[in-house]
Amino acid sequence: MDDTQFEARIEAGESIEPKDWMPERYRKQLIRMMSQHAHSEVVGMLPEGNWITRAPSLRRKIGLLSKVQDEGGHGLYLYAATETLGVSRDELIEALLDGSAKYSAMFNYPTPSWADIGAIGWLIDGAAIVNQTMLTDCSYGPYKRAMIRICKEENAHQRQGYEIVTTLARGTETQRRMAQEAVDRWYWPALTLFGPHDADSKNSDELTRWGIKRKSNDELRQWFMNRVVPQAKAIGIEFPDPGLHYDETSGDWRHGPIDWDEFRRVLAGSGPCNRDRIEARRSAHEDGAWVREAAAAYEAKRRERAA
Repeated sequence: MDDTQFEARIEAGESIEPKDWMPERYRKQLIRMMSQHAHSEVVGMLPEGNWITRAPSLRRKIGLLSKVQDEGGHGLYLYAATETLGVSRDELIEALLDGSAKYSAMFNYPTPSWADIGAIGWLIDGAAIVNQTMLTDCSYGPYKRAMIRICKEENAHQRQGYEIVTTLARGTETQRRMAQEAVDRWYWPALTLFGPHDADSKNSDELTRWGIKRKSNDELRQWFMNRVVPQAKAIGIEFPDPGLHYDETSGDWRHGPIDWDEFRRVLAGSGPCNRDRIEARRSAHEDGAWVREAAAAYEAKRRERAA
């Protein structure tokens, strides 16, 4: 098979499976995208995990604990799917820990109040759902199947976050202020989740041609805006966006200019929590070494007995 025949399969809507022939560039793009997604799920546990013991009620504690557990599971699904492309999980984790692999820049911001947990669920997970729903129809089978399950859980996370923000927005003046301040912190990071504008994206055209992505960054960002602005208006929350307006001609809610310099600065490692996030992952990896060693020894013994 050659590139032309491969792209004909993509055009026909066929699913590409691990043992199928694929261009090396297709494989590398998938490894980059899927591993970054996996890293983001795992690192994304950290901004929320420190609020588990400080949640305002038992119900909230259980809900947040369940969510953080889900995110760890999402990382597991995605690491497993990435391994089908011939790269080991050890390699993927090492790339994260040595700083050569990227993860979503928004997880390098702090969560100073309980309201941030709601804003992350509503805005960040809400943006992720828009992005990930597209991936349930991507051309690579293992990625597509992982995303079907992940999206079901992410929808629950988004609803949980919106309920937290709604409760605060309808509470005392102090609670309402907490909700608004949290939304002010997370609105712009949510818009960057989709990646650079189409004209500035180095990978979008290739990913779209191969059916890994079905919609462009800007199309997905617009879809998100049309969903989230009415939700904000329903609970009296304002977005910190002077350029936000309704386009009568297209029927779309348009956002103002995004600060891409800030996005690139944080992605490059200069955000408020970059160092803390990686140090936390390194510490957890080192602390868990005995578990990996025990599991490897058990597997070796099992194979020895089977032989």
